[in-house]
Amino acid sequence: MKKKSVSLCVFIDAFGWDLMKTHPFLDDVLTHKQPLDTIFGYSSTCDPTILTGLLPREHGHFSFFAYAPEQSPFRRCLFIQLMRLVPKSLSSRGRVRNIASRILRRRLGYTGYFNIYNMPFKLLPSFDYTEKKDLYQKGGINSGSDTIMDYARDNKLDFFLSDWKASETDNLNALTQSLTDPKRNVQFAYLYMASMDAILHQWGTQASPVAEKIKWYEEQLNTLLATAHEQYEEVRIHLFSDHGMTDIESTCDLMPYIENTDLVFGKDYAAVYDSTMARFWYLKTHAEKIIKEALKSLDCGSFLSQETMNRYGIDFPNNRYGDDFYLLNPGVLLVPSHMGERPLKGMHGYAIEHHASVASYASNVQIEPKPKRLDDLYAIMKGEIDRCLKQEQSQ
Repeated sequence: MKKKSVSLCVFIDAFGWDLMKTHPFLDDVLTHKQPLDTIFGYSSTCDPTILTGLLPREHGHFSFFAYAPEQSPFRRCLFIQLMRLVPKSLSSRGRVRNIASRILRRRLGYTGYFNIYNMPFKLLPSFDYTEKKDLYQKGGINSGSDTIMDYARDNKLDFFLSDWKASETDNLNALTQSLTDPKRNVQFAYLYMASMDAILHQWGTQASPVAEKIKWYEEQLNTLLATAHEQYEEVRIHLFSDHGMTDIESTCDLMPYIENTDLVFGKDYAAVYDSTMARFWYLKTHAEKIIKEALKSLDCGSFLSQETMNRYGIDFPNNRYGDDFYLLNPGVLLVPSHMGERPLKGMHGYAIEHHASVASYASNVQIEPKPKRLDDLYAIMKGEIDRCLKQEQSQ
């Protein structure tokens, strides 16, 4: 005897609207497809918004590093002090950085995504790391807000949650096993698919590996849906991304313009150079004028206005993530940055209005009102859980 109904929420990282509308993808299944406005920032910003339905200023997540010397977990870390003695030619290598990140994560006891990327070891003691806990587990959100997973747990729903640390194949297999387990009645599932993001960073949006990956997703999801239909009378699917991807056309190096001033890091100012933006803290009042004067001749980006920061939801209390954000133009990559020293073919984290930034949403059911922005996905998932709970009560 078939089970009643299952709601599948499928998250494909970086599978934006530009890609969805130009590639055949589950066209016989996904009867509704649409663009979905993203949230400004990176996955570290977008994912908490999907899980909570809140804007960044409310859930407290943005980039991984925030200037906070007194709160820095790296301040009295012996491992960091030792790594400062290693020549940069060695300590800047990606493999060394990955090993260092794993060592630090284990020593600090962090359960969230952790990577020091290309942040200089000498600067780490000036910064707090902002994703210490697993977002998908209870208490994982910086503000203490509950997630959609917490809602499912609180209502004692039998649901499936991907392991974000596992491979896509492992998560697909795990979900298949959960759906076919005769001892379970999984009614809600959250399938996390992350590989597209890395492929787009490496190849850009037009390369053949991207089309091949989209086809692979289609094949895997068709198989999954066939299995679900064998087990359930009704299979509902909501498929979405967190953002799109912009092809890189040029690079820009902002660091020399700031370092050639008389300002002293940690005394007059602090800065984090992310992949698409530079974030500044003005520790002395004269630093703002000098930094803006140093960058005013550049045509690769501009400072965000306060109105834009308010609209983007990144006007954080106490300016936790920076007093000013200098955002690069779409298609310009900051190289070198605290995220890396080599150019990529694709990047995200530009103005949310740019077409390549836009996320995507698709479904085989009609939802009203239709989602407009990433934070609307929470209500859709909550509606699916409420529907499951109502079915349980009626049985």
